[in-house]
Amino acid sequence: MYGLADCNNFFVSCERVFAPRLEGRPVVVLSNNDGCIIARSNEAKALGIRMGQPLFQAAPLIRQYGVEVLSTNYALYSDMSHRVMSTLRSLVPEAEVYSIDEAFLDLRGMAVETLADFGHHVAATVRRHTGIPVSIGISPSKTLAKIASKLCKRYPKLNLSCLMYRPQDIEKVLQGFPVQEVWGIGRRHGRMLQGAGIVTAGQFVRLPEGWVRSRMGVTGLRTWQELQGEACIGFEQAPPAKQQICTSRSFATELTSLDELRQAVALFASLCAEKLRHQGSVCGEVQVFIATNRHRPELPQCYVNRILSPDEPTDSTLEVCTLADRALCSLYSPEYGYKKAGVVLSAIASRTAVQTSLFTPTDRGRQRRLMQALDAVNTRFGRHTVVTATQGFEPLPSNRSHVSPHYTTSWEELMEVRV
Repeated sequence: MYGLADCNNFFVSCERVFAPRLEGRPVVVLSNNDGCIIARSNEAKALGIRMGQPLFQAAPLIRQYGVEVLSTNYALYSDMSHRVMSTLRSLVPEAEVYSIDEAFLDLRGMAVETLADFGHHVAATVRRHTGIPVSIGISPSKTLAKIASKLCKRYPKLNLSCLMYRPQDIEKVLQGFPVQEVWGIGRRHGRMLQGAGIVTAGQFVRLPEGWVRSRMGVTGLRTWQELQGEACIGFEQAPPAKQQICTSRSFATELTSLDELRQAVALFASLCAEKLRHQGSVCGEVQVFIATNRHRPELPQCYVNRILSPDEPTDSTLEVCTLADRALCSLYSPEYGYKKAGVVLSAIASRTAVQTSLFTPTDRGRQRRLMQALDAVNTRFGRHTVVTATQGFEPLPSNRSHVSPHYTTSWEELMEVRV
């Protein structure tokens, strides 16, 4: 059996741990630079505020109902996530972190008759240790466990834990579960299935195996089997290496200066290269994209991107930043104001699986030692202690006017209690 622990409205829940006054109130959390809504409390959802909705579009509802608006506090959310995952690991044989607010639990070998009480015990323990409400779904496969965790959020009577293992119960749930919400279906396959008249997961599992394989390939077939209770997605001790690494950001205001864009892109490229080294990989492609503000149609609009490749796959910050800068300079036009930019690394492979050239002019050994020193200094003294010249030391202008204190990661912002 597998479990899925899913933190409820995670960003909002993190804020409520340290601000109990937010309990029961509509709350939204905004993206970088307070642009769009990326998290909502149940009360905010009930008002019709949409995920990803620009803040200015939701402003009338926010004013009318007194919705609490908060800027993202990723330092807080990351630390709270670590606390949740540490608690889960102390309760189960293995926990596979799937995202900042989700983890699969390895419950194989545990007696099925004990799992209902165990699920409630896990949810209660995480809430007691961290203050974060967590929905626990337990089922014979990962895909079914995801569905079971969603049921916890829809039906409060389940008390944050749902054990779904009897065939008749699974069949009943799948009959009313939207197929596009099934983990692994994806947007493209969801549209294809709906076009074929398949709107529920129950209809999907009744399709012939050959039909699923021919239309959706091995991945779709695996999801089809998982929904029938056959565990096809194994439990991973460590997360797999990413096949694509992206760092992007929307800016507080439109940028028209090439120097400002170069600084931003150099920062994004540096962060991507750092992530690349962290997973022991190298990349063969560096893509840069820049875009204008699509929410201001009265302004000139454009979205452009360019991909450049190093002579050999690399994980060097210097090489990645150089390629990113070259790509940006070829894309930039002074007639536009750019609202968003990003760097994407792809063609990723293991560092140990790449054949290098004997005739490369770059001293790879020296480059590797330099990057190790760079990472060591930034780990010890703080990120961006040592940077490339293009990146500079001045932070990018940001608009986070509603950010909460860093309660758990800053001595200066520890919560004060007066008695």
